[in-house]
Amino acid sequence: MSPPEPTTATRATPDQESPFKGKTGLQRVWNALFYSFAGLKAAYRHEDAFRQEAWLAVVLIPLALFLPASGIGHALMVGSVLLVLVVELVNSAIEAAIDRISLEHHRLSKRAKDIGSAAVLLALGNVLATWSLVLFG
Repeated sequence: MSPPEPTTATRATPDQESPFKGKTGLQRVWNALFYSFAGLKAAYRHEDAFRQEAWLAVVLIPLALFLPASGIGHALMVGSVLLVLVVELVNSAIEAAIDRISLEHHRLSKRAKDIGSAAVLLALGNVLATWSLVLFG
């Protein structure tokens, strides 16, 4: 079951942020859960980089749990892999928003996309550093 689409009665007026901002309690949590699943599905379906990193996580997370390390080491290794997915989701959201605004080349659009890409690169470097330190440090 997916969350309801905005109707005429729930559409935001110009002074409102969103017609769903007023939802509270379990209804808000329930809607947020479905929005999150929809976001993961959209990222997997439309973003090659996210799909590749998700498959990398499918391999690395179980591997991290089987390698000889302390509990904290396992947590750091798994957390570093999950961080890549989180950063990739944010990067993909930035890119989608920029593309929604305009597909024309603009230096600020390029800067935003490049900075998002740099964040993913740092997260991937963090995986390498974390795994190296846990396993060989």
